[in-house]
Amino acid sequence: MTEADLTDEERERLDDVVALQPTKNSELADRWGLEGGSEVHAYLEEHLKPYYYRNEDSLICATDEAAAIAGVDPGVEDDGNGGRVVRVPDVQYHVLRVLTDHDAEPRSVVGVLQAVRGLDEGLDPDNDAIREALRSLANKGVVEKVQLTVPTYRLALPRADLTVERLDD
Repeated sequence: MTEADLTDEERERLDDVVALQPTKNSELADRWGLEGGSEVHAYLEEHLKPYYYRNEDSLICATDEAAAIAGVDPGVEDDGNGGRVVRVPDVQYHVLRVLTDHDAEPRSVVGVLQAVRGLDEGLDPDNDAIREALRSLANKGVVEKVQLTVPTYRLALPRADLTVERLDD
């Protein structure tokens, strides 16, 4: 398969793999309107096999060739000044807005949910959406999960070292 062989749908979905990496089947299923992870896996294997791999944590990542073909920037990259740029979907964007800094007391999933709902932007995500957003951000290395009786989260690096860009849905 070559770049020229990709359909418009395959190219758009390849862009998602590049932009959201590292990601999980469920995140791509939500973005692509598929029933679940097995459909995502089947699609990747049938249509995008040369352009993705699974890292040591079994998360979906784009190959260097996919990144070169894609019309989007990678989901996480160094900014050249010791910080990171992260490109995330809407819920993750708002979670990062309200999450405590790396040296502050972490927040529970419910605390993050309430803070996102309190942004006065008409957002009403459910608990599962916030939990999944936090897990995805932890997989990207920008959020730290602090193990307590109830898992809590905070930024993994100083807010000043993090640039957040919202992806189009």
